[in-house]
Amino acid sequence: MMPNPRDTDIAARKAALDILNTLDQGRDLLDTAMESVSGQPSAGFSPPDRKLVNAIVFGVLRWRRRIDWIIGQYAAIPEKKISPEIMNILRIALFQIFFLDRVPDYAVVNTAVEMAKRLVSVKSSRFVNGVLRNLLRNRPFDLATVLPEDPLMALAVSQSFPDWLIRRWVDRFGISETGRLCEAMNQIPPVTVRANTLQTNRESLQEMLAAACDTLHPTRYSPVGISFHGPHLSIDQLPPFRKGWFQVQDEAAQLVSNLLSPRPGETVLDACAGMGGKTGHIAQLMENIGTLLAVDKDREKLARLDAEMQRLGIRIVKSRPMDLGTPDWQNLPTGFDRILLDAPCSGTGVIRRNPDIKWATDKKDLSRFANRQLLYLQTLAPYVAISGILVYAVCSMEPEENEAVIEKFLKMHPEFVKLTNTSELIGNMAEFIDAAGYFRSFPHIHQMDGFFAVRLKRGG
Repeated sequence: MMPNPRDTDIAARKAALDILNTLDQGRDLLDTAMESVSGQPSAGFSPPDRKLVNAIVFGVLRWRRRIDWIIGQYAAIPEKKISPEIMNILRIALFQIFFLDRVPDYAVVNTAVEMAKRLVSVKSSRFVNGVLRNLLRNRPFDLATVLPEDPLMALAVSQSFPDWLIRRWVDRFGISETGRLCEAMNQIPPVTVRANTLQTNRESLQEMLAAACDTLHPTRYSPVGISFHGPHLSIDQLPPFRKGWFQVQDEAAQLVSNLLSPRPGETVLDACAGMGGKTGHIAQLMENIGTLLAVDKDREKLARLDAEMQRLGIRIVKSRPMDLGTPDWQNLPTGFDRILLDAPCSGTGVIRRNPDIKWATDKKDLSRFANRQLLYLQTLAPYVAISGILVYAVCSMEPEENEAVIEKFLKMHPEFVKLTNTSELIGNMAEFIDAAGYFRSFPHIHQMDGFFAVRLKRGG
């Protein structure tokens, strides 16, 4: 029996709704929620429907503040009185109406009403129908006519960011530059990969990828990066991926490994390795010679890291589950030539790739992250060899997690000094490192993720 067309229409949007509801409840991170709902073969989605799920989820998260403001103009009751599930059904509908052209407006409305009826109640479906019909009757819609008078709040609504983040960015950068930063954060970023030089080079990888995507160009600053849009297959189905020729990694993250600049034969620690993006880069910079220990408290991530190292042909990595916040570290050897601490953080620098961060992070989280970052640095300090290098990095642009952490650490550990010389580093790094030795990248300036990093050397 052929499926009911309406059932087929609802399935992808129901998956998107499940992901958004899961995120609202704080049960999962975005990547985990996407994998659990839409990434399984049992979901049975066609490639176009899977693409639609991704577009809706990322689009709603990216533009949620603006969408909610528009809903508020046409709903008869305040947002706080609308159930979270109905609110997400409305968000999905408005995103399609304002940002997608795949489905006619009447079909968007019909599907949203049917979802509300099936998943919530008939009464709720009438409310959804009323809001959407009211909106469509008043098209064309001019956002500028309904924005708040306060310029900061108007910027927050139009660019879809929380007020607290807009205020702190305007205080630091000014309203014009904050606007440019927000615009860059709201752009759909390219897929950026790093050529695995243990298996190939950037030129050969570029030739192989050229026919498998819509547009492609080499990265400007990283000598081994390639960025592209519109891959014709999922990344893990691309032939060069299966050959182990690349890892997905933003250009800014590639530059952090260059800041560490490990050498063949050294003993190196990747202290918060995650699933191994920087681990793989460190290993290739070491030319697969030496010792590289990758640790993380998440055993599942380390299992994926191990599989990734095998795919890339990397032999020098050993992984170990450990938590920097526990005494287990006394079991580690001391005297690492180089240590990378890519610390957990608020993630404000990677909002363009993880738009859920806008709504999952709060100003009060910054102090909590900063305290943990300082603890991790103090834990690692004794394990750095004399004259060894410790690189601290976060994908955050917030001062509390950036220079404030380093200044506190250096007061506690005067045996460490910041390094400002860039001549010995891989690639062109001078543009990113200021006179104080701080590395900073910005989406609106460098067209890459926002990172902060610093290189510290342990003296005698």
